[in-house]
Amino acid sequence: QVQLVESGGGFVQAGGSLRLSCAASVNIFRFNLMEWYRQAPGKQREKVAGISRSGITNYADSVKGQFTISRDIAKSTVYLQMNSLKPEDTATYTCRGTDSPAVAYWGQGTQVTVSS
Repeated sequence: QVQLVESGGGFVQAGGSLRLSCAASVNIFRFNLMEWYRQAPGKQREKVAGISRSGITNYADSVKGQFTISRDIAKSTVYLQMNSLKPEDTATYTCRGTDSPAVAYWGQGTQVTVSS
């Protein structure tokens, strides 16, 4: 059974940093793509970053230069390093892994709250 478990969320002041982790119960090479999404109250869920099986990364324009996605294959974990956090980064952050043929698995999410 595939499980994705996020951790690392919390409460931080504006300008601070957090590193989120997404631990998979399977080898992350199973996934064509692993992504981080976020959803703030009253807003649509948006993708913030992704990393392909080959290691190619992509980011939403709103977080380029601020967030970094990475992975540790040995630990089957994907990370999201978030720097210079702003109140508008407050959201529930969720990890998604997509394998072949395009089956998506979601974690339960971790809350990030940035105070001004």
